[in-house]
Amino acid sequence: MSTTGTNSEALEATAETAALAASLEAVRALPADFVKRHRVLPLKISDGTLHIASAVPGNQRVIDDIRLLTGLEVEETAAPESEIAEKIAGHYQVSVEKMIEKLGPGEGTNGEAKNLHDIEVMANEPTVVNLVNVIISTAIRERASDIHFVPFENFLQLRYRVDGLLQEKPPPPKNLHAALVSRIKIMADMNIAERYMPQDGHIQIHHRGSRVDIRVGTMPTIYGESLVMRLLEKGSKVPTTEELGLDPQRSALLSRLVEKPHGLFLTTGPTGSGKTTTLYSVLQSIYTPELKIITIEDPVEYELPGIAQIPVRASRNFTFATGLRAILRQDPDVVMVGEIRDSETADIAIRAALTGHQVFSTLHTNDSTGAVTRLIDMGVEAFLISSALEGVLAQRLVRKICPHCRVENPVTPAVRDQIEALGGRKIEGRFFRGTGCEECRDTGYRGRIGIFELLPVTTELRELILQKRSNAELKATAQKTMMTMHQDALHKAASGMTTLEEILRVSSGDLLE
Repeated sequence: MSTTGTNSEALEATAETAALAASLEAVRALPADFVKRHRVLPLKISDGTLHIASAVPGNQRVIDDIRLLTGLEVEETAAPESEIAEKIAGHYQVSVEKMIEKLGPGEGTNGEAKNLHDIEVMANEPTVVNLVNVIISTAIRERASDIHFVPFENFLQLRYRVDGLLQEKPPPPKNLHAALVSRIKIMADMNIAERYMPQDGHIQIHHRGSRVDIRVGTMPTIYGESLVMRLLEKGSKVPTTEELGLDPQRSALLSRLVEKPHGLFLTTGPTGSGKTTTLYSVLQSIYTPELKIITIEDPVEYELPGIAQIPVRASRNFTFATGLRAILRQDPDVVMVGEIRDSETADIAIRAALTGHQVFSTLHTNDSTGAVTRLIDMGVEAFLISSALEGVLAQRLVRKICPHCRVENPVTPAVRDQIEALGGRKIEGRFFRGTGCEECRDTGYRGRIGIFELLPVTTELRELILQKRSNAELKATAQKTMMTMHQDALHKAASGMTTLEEILRVSSGDLLE
């Protein structure tokens, strides 16, 4: 039965409550080009009727065409065009799995390329071009941060990193390896003739109205070149500190620390823990037209309006240290250094903080107090650190439980004992897990959130730093007033944001000391 005569108010009311869940049977009933052209999504088939969601309901010609194509009656509801487009992309867009399945194990080329000319020809074949495009677009759609190609003797491994973990995908045919790598090199303006030395490149594409920057890196292995693509969506909104996972109390403390007129503030943690994103959030929160803010980064991950951002160019000897010296001659109020990697950069950053500049940077340490000992190890004098350092925010990222399949989960004795043994305290509260669903691709997790410890450098701590006390002594003093990452992690698990198993996976015990 058609709803052509249904009034628009009823359709709008239906749209607010309709869940756009499309069954496989319904999806197969209409061809992809038809649903994309007419902006309709088949939802389900029941009692001889095809239920559809439409962005422009009430078009009798479209309804008649669907009847002819399917032999079914049509029941129509309204839905936002953006939601319909997203669901159509998910159900009808060509996937890596489908394309590789069509190629088969030995199709697509006439065998492994033997020389540069063969590789160039293969890299521009429609099969290879389309496969690379599908691999990239699928990775973006699945919220992947990285794409990994690793060659082995008899197969080519393809993996996406989603929410911090690698997920293996169906492997492309091994005989396409050289062609796939060469195609990506061509897109990244890299030298396809050089296969025995590491290379770096850059691709910029547009996907659904937003710009995506892709960093490409290759590395020679015994079975050919391994390749990694890092995906950075430039249109992404910089999250606030609350969205990152800081509670209101520590968010307020962070604001007080970063709004000081001068001094050094650091974020610490392992690679991929979100340190730079946190600094972007801080810069965004303090920006006013009265402040001149300059950053030097490797690479520039987000573009911040009103802030001058400078990329490191190591190939031209433009490093963090040389860039920071030049920045200080530009009369900045606030400086962000993407990472303190060496003693020269550390010394310049510290002295800049002592001469009236507000300096932000990152370090690779496991906890907040470890930043002090790392700077001392780099050769920075303890009295300079004691005078300049205002605060340290240590962090990790944990996966969030998927809200669509979250259920309460009793804590097993093994997990309880493991956490209590590491943390030295009993765990209390209700805990949850994700059962796995279509929204989270059966992982039980969707997205990530930070766990933090925020260390303000107090008068007592400055005295201990000046005396070059050990990290253990600094930590013992800091923990009298500071919420540790262990405590923050348990709080987020008890609040239903993450799982105890995820905390154990991320920490490996070191943040639970």
